[in-house]
Amino acid sequence: MPPEPRLVPRFPAEPPQELLPYGRWADTLKGELLAACLRIEAGEGLEVGDLGEISWYPDRTWHGRTYVPATAMTTTGLEVFGYVSFVRSDDGDPTGFHSSADATDETADANPDWQIDLCDEVVGSWRGEEGKIAAMTLVWGRPLVPGAVIATAELCDLCVDQCVMQDERFTLIAPDDYRGDTLEARVFNKRGDELARESLYADDDGDEADEESSVPAAAALGPEEIDLPGGPAAGRSRVAGDADPFAVDGP
Repeated sequence: MPPEPRLVPRFPAEPPQELLPYGRWADTLKGELLAACLRIEAGEGLEVGDLGEISWYPDRTWHGRTYVPATAMTTTGLEVFGYVSFVRSDDGDPTGFHSSADATDETADANPDWQIDLCDEVVGSWRGEEGKIAAMTLVWGRPLVPGAVIATAELCDLCVDQCVMQDERFTLIAPDDYRGDTLEARVFNKRGDELARESLYADDDGDEADEESSVPAAAALGPEEIDLPGGPAAGRSRVAGDADPFAVDGP
């Protein structure tokens, strides 16, 4: 094979290792997330309100730290989004918890043109050639189109991460904002047909956003279904939450 023309970290994080949180583990994570919610500073004229049911997203582990993202609607109509992270002790017990959360009034219900509901936060960096730095970014979300079973992170049309859906939710960790290229998420059906794509970056005039959210005619891959990687249970704008003290600066 010829040398790679673009040197970037691909598939840096472990694939999901657990089912979506439930029971006492979900209660533990909820307590950590609620602590982060108390630190949210809502915008002018906005009140966060009380948290509704929490939707947890697949876990991803990078540099020994596991990230479990979440979203939840509140009693005031805002959406809270954030994550809980932790490390495993030598005995396998979770420890060193950190949580981050923020709230927004930009919801999927208020934006019927969205095809993927996305949240993201930078959790570290990666230093590439000539000192250029990529923002290693945690991305989580759900497709708003039917039939999606797998999500990918794409940097300049290069797949740099992917995740099989758990309960129609996905989590990615991938390099962003590297050498002028920015990240976008794409979702695919079982045949490998692209169903939707969304950039992490909102475009004020709407032209770029419209272009990126429209899916080109996918080349039919035939009736065969793609083999999805093994995993548990066969499921927005940038988060401006607390700075992650465990953010990793990669080599």
